[in-house]
Amino acid sequence: MPRKPVIAVVGSGSDIEPAISNARELGRLIAENGWILISGGRDAGVMRAADEGAKEIEGSLTVGILPDRDGDVSPAVDVAIVTDTGQARNNIIGLSADIVIACGVDGAGTASEVSLAIKNGKPVILVGASEEARRFFKQIGKDRVYFADSPREAISIANQLLS
Repeated sequence: MPRKPVIAVVGSGSDIEPAISNARELGRLIAENGWILISGGRDAGVMRAADEGAKEIEGSLTVGILPDRDGDVSPAVDVAIVTDTGQARNNIIGLSADIVIACGVDGAGTASEVSLAIKNGKPVILVGASEEARRFFKQIGKDRVYFADSPREAISIANQLLS
């Protein structure tokens, strides 16, 4: 049996719209496709929203890669992996995923996750990114960076990349 695709959803730890709504929909769509969702695993922001969206679908599997043992784990995480590596866990997320989808790139943490995924040769889909972020990541990521205006468009791109 072939391995199920692993899709990471990354973004702000704050409750910023439209990133939260996009993450929740992405989580649900990832689960509908039978893929495994990986996130930062914390009970905050995009991580929590993506995990909650996935858990709307029966049989979904969510994996949280946590920076340390002291953070609150999202109740919607099925498998919590405590790295105790702080922000170095961003590299673990990117290396573990087949595709990384970022809901906005509004801070250094998300930018580092996107950059590490690019450096590791992973395709990255930016959902709702600013023009500045699009230009920057396209310049450094070339043909590994894709842009989507909606979660559905991001999932369509992911399907094409996986086939």
